[in-house]
Amino acid sequence: MTIEQTMNDMLEDYLRGLIDRKELEGRLFMYIRDNQRRFYQNRWDPDTWQDFISWLYPRMSRAVDRYRDQGLGFDAYMHALVRLSAKEYSLRGKERRIVEKTWWNARAEEMAVCDPVEPDYSEGKPPNKVSNPRQILILLLKSYHYLSETHLTRLAPVVGMDKDKLFHLVEKLRKIRVRREEIIGGLKERIYGQFYRCLAFEKRMLAAPPQSAHRLKMERCLETARKRLLSMRQRLSFMRTEASNKQVAEVLGIAKGTVDSSLYIVKQRNQTENQ
Repeated sequence: MTIEQTMNDMLEDYLRGLIDRKELEGRLFMYIRDNQRRFYQNRWDPDTWQDFISWLYPRMSRAVDRYRDQGLGFDAYMHALVRLSAKEYSLRGKERRIVEKTWWNARAEEMAVCDPVEPDYSEGKPPNKVSNPRQILILLLKSYHYLSETHLTRLAPVVGMDKDKLFHLVEKLRKIRVRREEIIGGLKERIYGQFYRCLAFEKRMLAAPPQSAHRLKMERCLETARKRLLSMRQRLSFMRTEASNKQVAEVLGIAKGTVDSSLYIVKQRNQTENQ
């Protein structure tokens, strides 16, 4: 019995009932495992070959059911299956490496542009008094998202309020805004992921041969991904990241019109000073 006839004989033994299906698949698996050279995959190391045939096993099992004797022997049929599957496995591995490299390069660029040095803040004391503490308090609550405990501690005397009471107001506002912040945070994470997907599609497209079906497919995927990224960014731009005037008024227990008028006065004064 020659090596080329081995898989033919395995199938023949199975059809005659000499071995069961599990035994047939086991013999096919071991034959492919032990005859790597027969499938022109000498460039792969043993570990890669083992990973490949493990990935191939479900497909090999389905191929046995699909095989029909139409002049092409079972041995040639399985050889063609293994060789074509090996090309697909190599392409998937290449694309996976491209995606991983793209993600890591993008993250490295982000880390490079981020300044690791803490910014210098003036340690000077804030003014003890302001002309309108309520206006300052409203501005603080509007920008609560950016205030740390240290900021609140230093600014409490400016608005003429006990530190604990100011903390309580900010915490109350955060509870009101918690659901909205979760939605905004989740959307930002999806935007980051979509941005990386666009980079990955672009790299995979450039790595594919020109005018190939795979390149055309990646071009379509890239176009769709970019449109989705733009749509997500537009949606985020319409989301309010700061507290609304109504929410600030609810926390302070005052009318919304009072908050509106206070902010309008601050805006007008700022515009006058900048002219």
